[in-house]
Amino acid sequence: MEVLFVVLYYNNLCYTLIMKDDAKKLGENLKKLRVKKDISQIELARILSVDRSFVSNVENGKNNPTLSTLRKIASALGVSTSELLK
Repeated sequence: MEVLFVVLYYNNLCYTLIMKDDAKKLGENLKKLRVKKDISQIELARILSVDRSFVSNVENGKNNPTLSTLRKIASALGVSTSELLK
């Protein structure tokens, strides 16, 4: 059974979490784009105000970032959220 995403509603806000295979693909795309733009994990973490281990875990498919965090990552890399998820 493949789960593509989970949508959560909390306090009238919608949060989308990426799951399993999509998290792995996101991680691969994130790393590819980050390296292409010559940005280290530490630099990206500083831009996002997160720990470097968070960036590493996303790149390794271990963390499922929220939609808000996906937008921040995309903005930091100068790409669309769809570019991260393709």
